[in-house]
Amino acid sequence: MNPALLRRALALIALAATMKVGAGDTPTAPPGPAATAPATARVPQGNRSGLTLTTLDNDSAYKLSQNAIGKPVGDHVLLDRQGRPKRLADYKGKPLLVNFIYTACFQVCPTTTRNLQKAVQNTVAVLGAERFNIVSIGFNQPFDSPEAMKAFATQHGIHLPNWEFLSPAPAIVDELTQNFGFSFVSTTAGFDHLNQVTFVDAEGRIVRQVYGESFTAQDIAEPLKAMVTGAPLPTQTSTIAELADRLRIICSVYDPLTGRYRTNYALYFEIAGFISFLFFLGWIAWNFTQKYRNDRIQSG
Repeated sequence: MNPALLRRALALIALAATMKVGAGDTPTAPPGPAATAPATARVPQGNRSGLTLTTLDNDSAYKLSQNAIGKPVGDHVLLDRQGRPKRLADYKGKPLLVNFIYTACFQVCPTTTRNLQKAVQNTVAVLGAERFNIVSIGFNQPFDSPEAMKAFATQHGIHLPNWEFLSPAPAIVDELTQNFGFSFVSTTAGFDHLNQVTFVDAEGRIVRQVYGESFTAQDIAEPLKAMVTGAPLPTQTSTIAELADRLRIICSVYDPLTGRYRTNYALYFEIAGFISFLFFLGWIAWNFTQKYRNDRIQSG
């Protein structure tokens, strides 16, 4: 076997790996407002319409969300459902779950809220409502007023004593959402936004982000129990669940006609095709190596 051919095959594999890294990694942005602003994407709406839809760039939104982990929650002042000022710093001393909604949402936000309630109800029954708190924040200001948040909670049957619905002033929405790593962008159907639940520890530090519309006990209840009892949270780095979450986020697109997310299967096929290509190159390199070794044995 000619060693030059072997080197050429290995070079192709290295080139392919470099292309993959370049496609998935975004250079670190310089400090400043631009580094925290959610990126958007322009999606064509048909070949002949000439229209495009501005949607959230899911990969960028995921990275901004993950970058919030480890940061302290600012001393933001919001209004509760009775219009009384409420400082987020007042929640220190107990674990806190935070999610963002907008009250005009007719599908995703109500579904996420009800599923979050199901996920924490058993924890409330076992540990007690006094051991942790939950906060839902309305980001569509000035429309998500205390009255609107109160009506939303009543309509969807949220009556847990440790669950509050808060309204920020319009002037602090950007600062507040960036603090939690929450991204959203206005669309013709409402808002394209990241569905996330943020875990804040008793010291007021963001420790975990969970994504999706539905949640299991493993997603919410188990980490929450660990936080309440003072047990360490298991790391999420390189876990199958985290990779699956990221893949689901990146491979979802916003449908302006229904106001819901749908899976972009084309991206799954592209990822599967690229992995298959890498395996094919690896198989070629392995065959070249085996043939080269056999040739050396026969010539020796």
